[in-house]
Amino acid sequence: MNTETIQVWHGNIAADDVHYQDYWQVLDAGEQAHAERLKNDLLHKRFVESHGRLRNILAQTLNEPPERLNIKKTDHGKPYLADTPELVFNLSHSESVMVIAVAWNCQLGVDIECCKSRTSLAGLVDKCFAEEEIAYWNKLPEDRKVTEFYRFWTRKEAFVKATGRGIGLGLNRCVINPENQAEFLRVPAEYGQASTWHALDINLGQGFCSSLVTDQGIAGVKVMAF
Repeated sequence: MNTETIQVWHGNIAADDVHYQDYWQVLDAGEQAHAERLKNDLLHKRFVESHGRLRNILAQTLNEPPERLNIKKTDHGKPYLADTPELVFNLSHSESVMVIAVAWNCQLGVDIECCKSRTSLAGLVDKCFAEEEIAYWNKLPEDRKVTEFYRFWTRKEAFVKATGRGIGLGLNRCVINPENQAEFLRVPAEYGQASTWHALDINLGQGFCSSLVTDQGIAGVKVMAF
């Protein structure tokens, strides 16, 4: 893997019995315990498959057995490789579609959302968007508002995931530039200058929005389906 290229893997989570045991056996005890707490069969199988696929991709990158990867979590719950922390990764899924981003020596987050219309969009914009983003969204034609909401939302989610803090950081504190949506206007001071952060939308087909965010310049992205 080129250390300057971000790899993005995506595909459907089958959540069936065909490869279930293959995924289950590479999970560690903590991951298996988490899966067992999911009493909904579909959610259980999706967790096992998505985390099994993640381990397989990381193992392929490092040329190591997937079951031997030492995945730990930070105080805020962001997973990392204890023995190879310079290899960073992030996982997101929405319904049956998942996306995994892998890179070296940066902070990295990825998010995917199914672009469903919902009556609460305007309220979420007021709560989670900053003044500049609200003004931009309110001026959009009605037929663009749903897709544009999710484009902003996935960039913001990817940012807070990259920091390791998650949504508790406050989505309205990371502000996308409406005039150049690969850039941030503001981020929380503890994460440096806004200009060091970059967003990139990932085209995963109609009906989904996906974005990745990193604190390094994006030299290249390789998108692969599994």
